Amino acid sequence: MKDKNTILFICTGNSCRSQMAEGFMRKYIKKDFHILSAGLKPSKVNPLAVKVMNENGIDISFHKSNHVKEYIHINHEYVITVCDNAKETCPGELKGNNHIHWSVPDPYIDDKNNDAHLPRYRSARDLLEFNIKDLAQKINQGEQ
Repeated sequence: MKDKNTILFICTGNSCRSQMAEGFMRKYIKKDFHILSAGLKPSKVNPLAVKVMNENGIDISFHKSNHVKEYIHINHEYVITVCDNAKETCPGELKGNNHIHWSVPDPYIDDKNNDAHLPRYRSARDLLEFNIKDLAQKINQGEQ
């Protein structure tokens, strides 16, 4: 991992938003980056996040939830928080050349993963895709 630049996405549980962000960045980045995601209190990848990403042709079913402390030893090119809690409580020793924050509403409501909640997941997915397309284009063109 030391030979590549890294982009690290962080949210609270590393179950929805950061996982979707990782999936989109893998799709849109053209330069040689290692794409990671992590959480402050990792749980498991949410099945509804997997479902809405599949709607866009991106499979994140193989992703795992990781703890942000697993990546403390790396100096990341980009550290991107995708929720306000992660921005406020991210470990101070986490190093990054560029820190970015996107306030993406949490699609998770309760322990019931049913299709009634899909609109919230789609909304988060679409906001993340918009932000990532923009950032990836700038990185690909050498603007950032």
